Amino acid sequence: MNISTSLRRAKAPLALTAAVMLAATACGGADAGSDGGSGGGSGGGSAGDKLSGSIKVDGSSTVAPLSTAAAQLFQAQHSGVKVTVGTSGTGGGFEKFCNGETDISDASRPIKDEEAANCEKNGVKFEQFSVANDGLSVVVPKENDFAECLTVEQLNKIWAPGSKVNNWKQVDPKFPDLKLELFGPGTDSGTFDYFTEVVNGDGGASRTDYSPSEDDNVIIQGVSGSKGGMGYFGLSYYEENKDKLKALKIDGGGGCVEPSVETVQNGTYTPLGRPLFIYPTTATLERKEGEAFVEYYVENHAEIATKAQFVPLNSEQEAELKKDLEALKAQK
Repeated sequence: MNISTSLRRAKAPLALTAAVMLAATACGGADAGSDGGSGGGSGGGSAGDKLSGSIKVDGSSTVAPLSTAAAQLFQAQHSGVKVTVGTSGTGGGFEKFCNGETDISDASRPIKDEEAANCEKNGVKFEQFSVANDGLSVVVPKENDFAECLTVEQLNKIWAPGSKVNNWKQVDPKFPDLKLELFGPGTDSGTFDYFTEVVNGDGGASRTDYSPSEDDNVIIQGVSGSKGGMGYFGLSYYEENKDKLKALKIDGGGGCVEPSVETVQNGTYTPLGRPLFIYPTTATLERKEGEAFVEYYVENHAEIATKAQFVPLNSEQEAELKKDLEALKAQK
């Protein structure tokens, strides 16, 4: 499997961190695969431990590659643990999660109040943890030689509910008279919620006459195959498809800034830089394989983020993560 992808930061308890690691290993979709024996390595239990069981993770398609990478690395040491990772979108994942169908929910935005209320109603207790950073990239075909930077106001003009902008010349008079074709994530996607919130001022508020898909690869194909195409998704997907696409610089009020690991980490790529989350149930954290996975994930978060092509935690976030790990160990 191709492992790819990488505002508001959520401070989470160490248990949450652990849950995150566990979450990364499970889901109701593709099997992350396993090989090797159990035990050994940094975190994940001591040598000789025999862990078994299954973990189900579902949710954001953006976070799925991170969960898959964590699962593969962990299962190389604990082949008795079966981790599956699904991609129902952030909203779809939370629906399954709060219904008790999954152990971990991948999310590219914080859980909504109504979703948390549904979990509470069903007796599903959980923790929240930010495991990596990501930036949204606004992309156009590689051959687009006229658009280099768009302001947030221009993005709003294009994507606002009821927008009738269908030509690049309507975006900027200097642009050519070329049909604008839009592609983006579906309404169950956390990427959709995040983009519409920061660009249109209301999560979920968007024009509807565009081509939606929960599969980022479909968006890539649509944009690259349309001379006047435009779309948006996670930064890592752009990094993997630079031969087909061009990422636009974004002016959030302080000048044009190119999306990159550095600009996402230092906060200058605004407002399209964001944290990514994993939500594990407390019940999952109480299971041996869950605890071991969380410990492994926390101690190896940088390697996992790099393997999955996410933007790693910055120094402040990493310090909080280490603090959480110590707190988790103290609870044993």
